[in-house]
Amino acid sequence: MKEQMRLDEYTRQLMEQRKHEVIKDDPINEHNLKSGLGLTSPNSAMSTEELRLFMEYMDQANLRSVTEAKPERKKPLMLKKFFKSKRNQQVEVYSKTGGNSIYTLGKVSAVGRDFVMLTNLRDRMWLPYSAIDSANIPFGMPNYSNTHQHFIYDNNLRNKLLTNFGETVANRDILVQQFFEESLQTNLHSWKGTWVEIQFGEEKVAGKIDKSEEGVINLSVFSKKHEVPLKDVTYISNLRWFHFLTKLWK
Repeated sequence: MKEQMRLDEYTRQLMEQRKHEVIKDDPINEHNLKSGLGLTSPNSAMSTEELRLFMEYMDQANLRSVTEAKPERKKPLMLKKFFKSKRNQQVEVYSKTGGNSIYTLGKVSAVGRDFVMLTNLRDRMWLPYSAIDSANIPFGMPNYSNTHQHFIYDNNLRNKLLTNFGETVANRDILVQQFFEESLQTNLHSWKGTWVEIQFGEEKVAGKIDKSEEGVINLSVFSKKHEVPLKDVTYISNLRWFHFLTKLWK
């Protein structure tokens, strides 16, 4: 059985070891200091808080310039910027399908090139930017300036990213979302075998995802097959088996 140690005992033992520790200068750092290399200069003459505010302003100014030059890209770029700033936070989205308006409340789970995925305790929803009318944070919810409160530093993960980046990222969906901007097509393909309900215009179709490629999502319901063009999709939600049987019975 492993011997247990109280925190005060461990701290006292650690401090005793530190007293006998031999501290040596790093020869590389000593050489750099002698040769005048030393530490790099700061990023700016401004203070850190002023620099952060300035960088945020520059980011917004660049986004405005791009949207003025390419008006057709304004909507997806603005929505993507908003959802990225609210990752892992609650948002409310008003979208349209056919002549109807849909209200969706959920946590931002994934932000793609042309879609956002929201989740709650029971459901997962995919919303293409083209179908979104507006998005906001719910009234009364705290408005965080960034998502770093959800970040936990992992040295083991850091080493894996440095030594085996491709395999490490490919094996974790959250890392794929962090490093790559997936399209709705590629994201749905990774959910192969999931039961979903797709809305496009006034129509709805439910089934299991077989594949999503070449601009089409293929669903199957037992022996029946469906093909839905992704450009026509306005709303996708996961479908639990009980709800599917209920819809099938109706």
